[in-house]
Amino acid sequence: MAKIMIVDDSRILRKILTNTLTEAGHEVIADAGNGKEAIMLLEKVKPDLITLDITMPVMDGLEALPKIKEACPDAKVIMVSAAGQKNKVMEALKSGASDFLQKPFEPEDVVEVIGKFA
Repeated sequence: MAKIMIVDDSRILRKILTNTLTEAGHEVIADAGNGKEAIMLLEKVKPDLITLDITMPVMDGLEALPKIKEACPDAKVIMVSAAGQKNKVMEALKSGASDFLQKPFEPEDVVEVIGKFA
């Protein structure tokens, strides 16, 4: 199973994702509230997979994605987007994201997308 880092400015969403992924047998090794925090954690935690919210303060997911891919080229990045962010999702996929989840999502959606890469 995958070692996962969750990056989202919503503490509640980080908790929901952590619980969902842990119940599915994955290991959540870190979480961060924005892209800048995530980049600072990367070297220490070396995740296999990262869920990365698009819209966050300080450094959003689109800004963080190339830096994450540079620091951890083998890590799979799953973008998390709100409805109506199709253009940003397409930009993220062109920049190296592996897949995306659209909020609101069901736990089985999360497990299915993560399972493609774990």
